Amino acid sequence: MRDIGVDIVAPEGDWDGDKNCPFYGSLRVRGQIIEGTVSMTGMTNSIVVKREVTRYMKKFERYEKRTRRYAAHLPSCIGEVSSGDRVRIMECRPLSKTVNFCVIEREVAE
Repeated sequence: MRDIGVDIVAPEGDWDGDKNCPFYGSLRVRGQIIEGTVSMTGMTNSIVVKREVTRYMKKFERYEKRTRRYAAHLPSCIGEVSSGDRVRIMECRPLSKTVNFCVIEREVAE
């Protein structure tokens, strides 16, 4: 297993030879780290992660909720995720037209 340069818990799943894996393959991760909730798992080896941010609007003296969706590659060593799970994704090179992020950690619910 390779060190990706981020302080995270290492995945315990098996690797199936996926070259787009930051831990066992040759995919390099860089840039921003985003935490969000899995909203869709219908694609092959990819998921959609939703992040909600509250922002204060000075003019109206209220908060607004903004949502951003990211398509992310799911390596086989991370394991199965389902809708509602919290994950951490990190920026990587473009893997397809919409996928520019890779899942690096699945947060365990306590």
